[in-house]
Amino acid sequence: MNEQLLEVRNISKSYVGVQALDSVSMAIDKGGIHCLVGENGSGKSTLIKIIAGVVRPDSGEIIIRGRRHRTLHAIDAIREGIQIIYQDLSLYPNLSVAENISLNQMVEQDRKLLRWSEVRRIAEKALAGIGEELDLNELVENLSMAKKQLIAICRALTQKARLIIMDEPTSALTRGEIDHLFSIITGLQKQGISSLFVSHKLSEVFRIAEDVTILRDGKKVGDYKTAELDNEKLVFLMTGKKLEASSFSYDESRYGNDNLLEVKRLTRKGQFEDVSFTLKPGEILGITGLLGSGRTELALALFGLNKADSGGVFVEGKPARIRSPRDAVRLGISYLAEDRLNQGLYITQTISRNIIITVLNKILDSFGLISRTKRESTVSRWVEDLAIKTPTAEAPVQSLSGGNQQRVVLAKWLATDPKIFILDGPTIGVDIASKSNIHGIIRNLAGAGMGIIVISDEIPEVLQNCNRILVMSGGRIIKEIGDAASVGEEELFAIVSGKGAADVA
Repeated sequence: MNEQLLEVRNISKSYVGVQALDSVSMAIDKGGIHCLVGENGSGKSTLIKIIAGVVRPDSGEIIIRGRRHRTLHAIDAIREGIQIIYQDLSLYPNLSVAENISLNQMVEQDRKLLRWSEVRRIAEKALAGIGEELDLNELVENLSMAKKQLIAICRALTQKARLIIMDEPTSALTRGEIDHLFSIITGLQKQGISSLFVSHKLSEVFRIAEDVTILRDGKKVGDYKTAELDNEKLVFLMTGKKLEASSFSYDESRYGNDNLLEVKRLTRKGQFEDVSFTLKPGEILGITGLLGSGRTELALALFGLNKADSGGVFVEGKPARIRSPRDAVRLGISYLAEDRLNQGLYITQTISRNIIITVLNKILDSFGLISRTKRESTVSRWVEDLAIKTPTAEAPVQSLSGGNQQRVVLAKWLATDPKIFILDGPTIGVDIASKSNIHGIIRNLAGAGMGIIVISDEIPEVLQNCNRILVMSGGRIIKEIGDAASVGEEELFAIVSGKGAADVA
């Protein structure tokens, strides 16, 4: 029998009448790799914050290495070796690698004087513990997300971590970087360090986890060995329903051969070069590639936020001058940004304000003031059409789950009545059911004649929802796949990663 590091027993927590957790229990073994899964709003975040001592439960107890805690403070959790790495990593971008790694240990020890030699020694030891080398003098703001993730892990190790909790650690990593992160997690396991891994990406759950705890609506569905589950069963246990996966069917004859969008030899030095493609009405065009391939920079250029140096853009056969988002919207182009929290939403503002922000000029009355009737009509239409789950449209966006926040961003841009919709990472950070719903919305928009561009590094997402696929690398289109159904997941990944360029039509 494995030695138990942590156990939570009958943990309950409510917020203003909402039961976030209802008598949830879970155990993590020493050196175990445990995954916590569930839809947005299932209680995952509340549970890990309770384990980290950030949130106090209403009832229940936490047992760490045999010691019972009815009230666990953050400092108690840290002293017990519990470290949590949040999705934003909570690093100091203006400080060096060495300072970020060693700072928490220096603060905990209440150092009055700082010795730079000690700062470097702490950082070097932590990096050596995971077999990594980084420039200790480099500012963290200059590093990739993968390297920032390593720094966050090293910082946890400086505080004698026994359990490292990672909240969506792979959301901004490439597949190669994910592989590397997983090798580090298994390396920590060999040192007897436990990991609690929270992820919406079910393929990663099966790759890394030994044990899985499933939550739904604040209640525990069950504990399982990964070997007892497959993707279909796990999805059903998380959602309570069977989600069907099917490929997108595009009817080329329905809208004729005229191009809705044509891009000719578009170039911006250092970002993308000689990019040409077309988009037809009712089509979903996928653009994929590794991070840094130029895909987002291209999207920003089409939306007037990243002016190209040369080349042309044509909308419905006419030359388009896109110098700003206002020009793009006037031409019928909308853009859903990859980072919804920082680029897509006014997170502290209401749902209604977020929806109408793009169409203020359309809801004015004869006096030039916002018409209450037009405003309420616009907001209620999109809340209903996109099934945004909220008791009131006057609730702040930050009160919504990730999937519902993404629907608000969709509503904001759909309200402009676009002909062309560019979606960059449309399902990043949303749960499996919300992802399926958003895919359904995208397909319905295409079915109504809208031209859709989906930018994603999730190979299954591109294959299931696009009829054509462009693969980018180094700022160029290196492959066009005319029929997405003609290529398999591993084959497309090989093309994307440069490990093989199959002869795909």
